[in-house]
Amino acid sequence: MHMMSIKAQLRVVPELGTDVDAERSRLDNVFFALSDPIRRALLQRLDGQSLLVSELAAPFDISLQAISRHIQVLVRAGLIRQERSGRISRCSLDAGPLFDASMWINRYSKYWQHQFDVLAATLADIDERKSRERRTKRASRKGARAK
Repeated sequence: MHMMSIKAQLRVVPELGTDVDAERSRLDNVFFALSDPIRRALLQRLDGQSLLVSELAAPFDISLQAISRHIQVLVRAGLIRQERSGRISRCSLDAGPLFDASMWINRYSKYWQHQFDVLAATLADIDERKSRERRTKRASRKGARAK
């Protein structure tokens, strides 16, 4: 089993604006590769292990040729490394491009966070109103019993 050290997985993320076309092309390839459920499942199977193509293909009800085409898309995106020894091909995950895609997506997390902050404030406001209503109802019931 071929496993990479965490140090080998770390990559330098290019600063925004450096070689934008190359960065876009890499991201396009990664997002295209991730757009297919079979390719995502292949990546999941490779998490923490390297597999022969036949082992990787075993749970899928499609031809070995179709699996090979999916693997090639993942290889072009840099998500899978393929090592060949004669007719035997072993695949392993390269999570670096996933990290790059994650960094790109996280640039927009400030928009989600704002929405979560607004939702949290709204829920807190609703809870406060409900608490006031309960206190008011209790106070009015006590006042009615006192009469």
